[in-house]
Amino acid sequence: MTLEILAVDDSRTMRDMIRLALTPAGFTVHTADDGVHGIEVLDDIRPDAIITDINMPRMDGFGFIDAVRGQNKHRATPILVLTTEAAPELKARAREAGATGWIVKPFDPEKLVKALKMVAG
Repeated sequence: MTLEILAVDDSRTMRDMIRLALTPAGFTVHTADDGVHGIEVLDDIRPDAIITDINMPRMDGFGFIDAVRGQNKHRATPILVLTTEAAPELKARAREAGATGWIVKPFDPEKLVKALKMVAG
């Protein structure tokens, strides 16, 4: 079974790193470069899990999580926050918005694969 992932990050390098970490593990990776683009991409796919950054232009990660959770078809989709931020109040805010987990950059590819299999598998 192939798991589909949507990775939302304004950094092309980070999107590439996520793809490089997940593709060999059998994931199909879709990408978006900010929250607004992420919502557009979600119109066409039903990912098994979503990875999002917090600090992005146009729509940040919190706004993106709120928008995803506002859609019935994605209400239960696991969302992992992948960010450089580590402040407890931001983690709490992400959890309140509906995030499933929090991973701090730079990430360990094996841990990311394991986390995704745990929440999406």
